[in-house]
Amino acid sequence: MSARRQAWQFAAALVFFHGSEYVLAAAFHGRRNVTATSLLISKQYVLAMSFAMLEHLTEILIFPEVKEYWFISNIGLLMVLISEIIRKLAVVTAGRAFTHVIRIYHEDQHQLITHGVYRFMRHPGYSGFLIWAVGTQVMLCNPVSTVAFTYVLWRFFSKRIPIFLEAVLWL
Repeated sequence: MSARRQAWQFAAALVFFHGSEYVLAAAFHGRRNVTATSLLISKQYVLAMSFAMLEHLTEILIFPEVKEYWFISNIGLLMVLISEIIRKLAVVTAGRAFTHVIRIYHEDQHQLITHGVYRFMRHPGYSGFLIWAVGTQVMLCNPVSTVAFTYVLWRFFSKRIPIFLEAVLWL
């Protein structure tokens, strides 16, 4: 086992996450309505993932022993796999109602979803992404990025969820 395996798993996680998000978004909303922004790819996201790879490579050179905690890396892999299941169940359960943009206007098909994974979790799409992103960093044994991703995403969702709930209540 090596740090190379971690990097390949990270690349596979990125490709699968964004590929499956694209396929599901296109299936429910049509290919014309799917953009890089709607797939959660922003400058900040690319910067964060680039920083993660830079940390991984730097630590391989300076502190290679940090990358040898396979138990921790495997916990990260498990986080990635479980979060993918949670998030994809959220997307499939919500169908056309699942978007990457908070809607502030009402459409006839809008309804509160309380079945499937939504029966057990209040925000499975958000939870799935948070666990996935942090899991990728645990999988890479990136201590700095693990803390940074957790902090930034927690702050992001703690601001976004109230906006989402307010929009839902006004619909």
